[in-house]
Amino acid sequence: MTELTLDNLHIDTLVVGAGQAGVAMSEHLGKLGVPHLVLERHRIAEAWRTARWDSLVANGPAWHDRFPGLTFDAVDARIGADDFPSKESVAIYFEAYARQIDAPIRTGVDVHRVTRNEGSLGFTVETSQGVIVANRVVAATGPFQHPVIPAIAPRNGSQRQLHSSEYRHPEQLPDGAVLVVGAGSSGVQIADELLRAGKRVYLSVGPHDRPPRTYRGRDFCWWLGVLGKWDAEAMQPGTEHVTIAVSGARGGRTVDFRELAHRGMTLVGRTQTFDDGVATFGPDLADNLARGDENLRALLDDADAYIAHNGLDLPEDPDARRITPDPECVTQPLRELDLEAAGVSAIVWATGFKVDYSWLDVDAFDADGKPHHQRGISTEPGVYFLGLPWLSRRGSSFIWGVWHDAKHIADHIATQRRYLDYHLQAQSTTAPRDTAATPPPTYSASARAE
Repeated sequence: MTELTLDNLHIDTLVVGAGQAGVAMSEHLGKLGVPHLVLERHRIAEAWRTARWDSLVANGPAWHDRFPGLTFDAVDARIGADDFPSKESVAIYFEAYARQIDAPIRTGVDVHRVTRNEGSLGFTVETSQGVIVANRVVAATGPFQHPVIPAIAPRNGSQRQLHSSEYRHPEQLPDGAVLVVGAGSSGVQIADELLRAGKRVYLSVGPHDRPPRTYRGRDFCWWLGVLGKWDAEAMQPGTEHVTIAVSGARGGRTVDFRELAHRGMTLVGRTQTFDDGVATFGPDLADNLARGDENLRALLDDADAYIAHNGLDLPEDPDARRITPDPECVTQPLRELDLEAAGVSAIVWATGFKVDYSWLDVDAFDADGKPHHQRGISTEPGVYFLGLPWLSRRGSSFIWGVWHDAKHIADHIATQRRYLDYHLQAQSTTAPRDTAATPPPTYSASARAE
């Protein structure tokens, strides 16, 4: 097949990014007959392969965290089986899905800059393989673009520091103890893996939600679905910095920080400062654990009410409400830690990511660089955002959630195309006979997934 030349290409809709968001976007655009092209700087679903640790599995079971048109091959994807696909399986899944829908994806192409055209339709897109003109641009690059390491990180010291996106396996770290900062899903799973590998581990725990992995025979993803919690349209006030501690590792178990401590992990509060090799921690450890317990109990209460209201025959699960006794590190928390004296040789920052839309030079952002949008439809006409947490609801950051968000955006694009077609036809009908009407734009055929 002759490779499509990108330079001087004119396309209706350009999708930037070929992770789960870009693949979902391509499916819906294809079904609606929208000419489009997806550009990806690396490989399809590259972040799943190279920006995750080796043992990572999806946080949702295979029957739940997938697109409607394809199941996972490598795991049991039956409803109720609750198997969790590995990161490699997820990447292979999206590659297979792209082939199945014949997605027009070009890999190895970096998008450098997008600017709005003056006096004409659409945008000029500068790429590593030429300049494209696109009527519309969908930013499907997702939220995990730049690792965030807080400014409090020590500038000096003998400890090796790395972000969770750089962590791969315990053998990667030097001998000695490890301080893991951040106790969301990534932080707690990495800390647990290091503890199982025989490391001395300190885990800095901030505010978090701690849902049950399963309750009364049903995975928490199912409970959030039937209880309508996936459809929440906004975070509760004051929860912007609350992480979720959930894991599918080793078949999936409810995260229990106290149990980790009884196995030898030292829990500390939120990391506040580093000064001359001494880390200081907030006095909030017990409060943060209590908040997580409250979140767990609230979901169990809602689940019990749902069971009673609907007359479901599900087994009792009294163990789900048992709270492990507080270990000594909670009753007598550390407020500071001399890293050298404690033998801490590494710090893993499980402190999240930030977006980077520096390539998107349009009027679609607030003063902090956050996109202005409504369910992914930007305030800048013709620009769309996809793959962000809470894009339309709580479920937006999950694989199945991004698929539904993409459908909404694709429908909007199709509607805008119909408006444009109406304008061009009306213009042609009303133009004087001796004046050539402005011809409609032409669109090139798109390349296939590579």
